[in-house]
Amino acid sequence: MSEVQHGAAVLVIFCRRPVMGIGKQRLANQIGSALAAEIAELLLAATLEDAASWPGPVVLAPAETNDAAWAATLLDRSLRVIPQAAGNLGERLQSVDRIVRTGRPGAVIYIGSDAPVLGESDYMAARTALVHHDVVLAPALDGGVTLMGARCPWPDLADLPWSSEQLYAALKERCTAHGLSVTSLASSYDVDTAADLPRLCADLRTDQRPARQELYRRLCGLGYSANRDSAAQRS
Repeated sequence: MSEVQHGAAVLVIFCRRPVMGIGKQRLANQIGSALAAEIAELLLAATLEDAASWPGPVVLAPAETNDAAWAATLLDRSLRVIPQAAGNLGERLQSVDRIVRTGRPGAVIYIGSDAPVLGESDYMAARTALVHHDVVLAPALDGGVTLMGARCPWPDLADLPWSSEQLYAALKERCTAHGLSVTSLASSYDVDTAADLPRLCADLRTDQRPARQELYRRLCGLGYSANRDSAAQRS
């Protein structure tokens, strides 16, 4: 199957409007609400940078229904906005997934807005994986996932240990138990705490994508070292 064919996968971005005091609370507790909101905005910009060049449909899923109009202005390309419903992350993801898949079977890939080390090679690998497998997962170093995709509806996700170090293993096990073939990408990480920022600064040092360079410069300005060897951070 050619890249044109499997490149038509839908990209769904779960995001939260970067507002001081909302979201990134672990980071805010460590570096302050104002700075955490600024970092969150830069992280979102990096994610939107990738969405702008996505070779298929793009869906933005804001955390709040009232932010639908805001989300619709974020990209200078055709997109669809589907606000998240109530419930835990698994329930919200399945609610969005049902809407996305209505009348449109095929591959749907989900990411958040806080894993800027994801790049085109990761997205390409995910799209390719879904040609041959039902599910693709990108495990996070903390036990979660930075990307998850499927070419069929998900099994029940409501009772999985979301926001825990057991999520990746539990999600993989749930899919396998329902007869779905699962493949995994290389491990990566998302940005949850201040401890992630030096690693991120190091990883972005040679990243030429403009939004990543802006994030890198801001991290450098905050005093986070970019001299660490980050090659071992992704296994």
